[in-house]
Amino acid sequence: MILVLFGPPGAGKGTQAKLLEEKFSIKQLSTGDIFRGHIKNQTKLGKKVKSILDSGNLVPDEVVVEVVVDAVSKDEFKNGYILDGFPRTVNQAEQFDAFLAENNMKVNACIGLEVPNEELKKRILSRGQDRTDDTPEKVAVRLQVYEKETSPVMAYYKSTGIFSSINGVGTVEDIFNRICAELT
Repeated sequence: MILVLFGPPGAGKGTQAKLLEEKFSIKQLSTGDIFRGHIKNQTKLGKKVKSILDSGNLVPDEVVVEVVVDAVSKDEFKNGYILDGFPRTVNQAEQFDAFLAENNMKVNACIGLEVPNEELKKRILSRGQDRTDDTPEKVAVRLQVYEKETSPVMAYYKSTGIFSSINGVGTVEDIFNRICAELT
């Protein structure tokens, strides 16, 4: 199974991905984690990504798609995976679908976590991950960027018939149960 977890920053994608990873015995792939690893290790990519994220913007599509394709081509992802934080633009979704089609694969489901903006801001500012983009000003920019550039991805996946919207407010367990009900 190839599953896309979709939603704005703070929607709970990472939390739910870890639970789904265990339930379905497939690996989570978080582009955010990959990029944070590069930033922490101060690689060339990490320095570039850090300056982009510090301004509240998204990493260019071609860089993100290349990183994801490279990652999912590894043996640990051969049985399927959960994409957390990817794709973030229609261009990324189209490029990734083209890669999958070339390899006789496809995204099986896209789950969108719906959470009101005030709740998102509260969650992000309370998570305390020492992220340079978790300030009230940068959170506001990230949510604006999401609305402008990322939310059209919902329409893309809706047009393919694999998109399901899930209420992302409630206990972690309640949200997990809602997701599982959509996947089974």
